Amino acid sequence: MRKLLSQNSELKKDGIWNWSIPAWQVQLSNGSWFNCCPNADFCVKVCYAKNGTYLFPVVKAKHLSNLEYTINDLVGWMLDMIKEINRIGLNKIKFLRIHDAGDFYSDEYLQAWLDIAMSIPSVTFYCYTKEVSRFKKIVQGSCPKNFKYLFSLGGKEDHLIDLESDRHCDVFPSLEALNNAGYMDQSENDLLAITLPTNKIVIVSNNIKHFKKIQGELTFKSGQEKRKDLRNKQC
Repeated sequence: MRKLLSQNSELKKDGIWNWSIPAWQVQLSNGSWFNCCPNADFCVKVCYAKNGTYLFPVVKAKHLSNLEYTINDLVGWMLDMIKEINRIGLNKIKFLRIHDAGDFYSDEYLQAWLDIAMSIPSVTFYCYTKEVSRFKKIVQGSCPKNFKYLFSLGGKEDHLIDLESDRHCDVFPSLEALNNAGYMDQSENDLLAITLPTNKIVIVSNNIKHFKKIQGELTFKSGQEKRKDLRNKQC
């Protein structure tokens, strides 16, 4: 049975396991193109998963293999994921982050993760997502207690996020920019994204020089608004 889960350096220190597929658009083995993040937009320009170790050939191949397994045999993948979590041991896996790259590209794929969560109630599954309409259609109102999520600003469906009631996150260029914004910082531990006593979470942008230059003083929310305004002017 192939190995599905891993622990990247940032999440491992907090005892978090993770599952990844490619970020944004990727060419499949059959030559066709596939969008793993259908509602990504401004975030694509500064995506941390398009930099560093994510570009290593072995990492790219692993993420592509993961994706193609879910596309070609979703039920088989789901059963193998359940087997792997149980094989590693429920005493070792307490938290599993779904996607440190990629997103829920289809209703069926999202439902498979919900089914996995329901079958293993002792593990907390959590994710960031820009698939707002998909989650509001499928997850809201019937979410397993051990499946936690928050919407991530910077995508095509930002306008569907209720900033006062929906748990969400924005990416700020610096901690200084956080002043008076009413958001709480999760940088100390990624689990704070789902445990902080607020629905407004902030992530400080990664210290990647060319990405910081693109983002400038914008948050992902304001960057998406600027991008949308520019498109409207061009119409």
